[in-house]
Amino acid sequence: MNRAVCLAGALVVAFPLCPAAPARAEVVKLHADLRGANEVPPNASKGSGKAEASFDTDTKVLTYTVTYSDLTGPALGAHFHGPSEPGKNAGIVLPFKSAQTPIHGTATLTETQAADLLAGKWYANIHTAANPGGELRGQMAK
Repeated sequence: MNRAVCLAGALVVAFPLCPAAPARAEVVKLHADLRGANEVPPNASKGSGKAEASFDTDTKVLTYTVTYSDLTGPALGAHFHGPSEPGKNAGIVLPFKSAQTPIHGTATLTETQAADLLAGKWYANIHTAANPGGELRGQMAK
């Protein structure tokens, strides 16, 4: 019995000395509805689309799918822009390898890019000849 009490006492004393477990990675889901009305300035495109993504906070890997339909013509470019609040424009932060729907991709982000993405400061944008500044836009949100 004394041996069990001593062992239990030793564990109680030693346990606080153990390092805390590392924080667990989180996979954050993000999405955006792509509309011409979201562009700056807005346009009257009948097109629509969506961006869906998951971001691993441990590896900093972003995995995304972007789809769209009913554009005024072929998509000439597609990418994520940022950092920007809704209603403002920003430069390209992540070009897509293709502009043809469906667009699939992965990228490893920097700490700054990750912070901006998670703060809602990235948007997906699809460009066409009729709307070279962007035909469809959607702000990424959790």
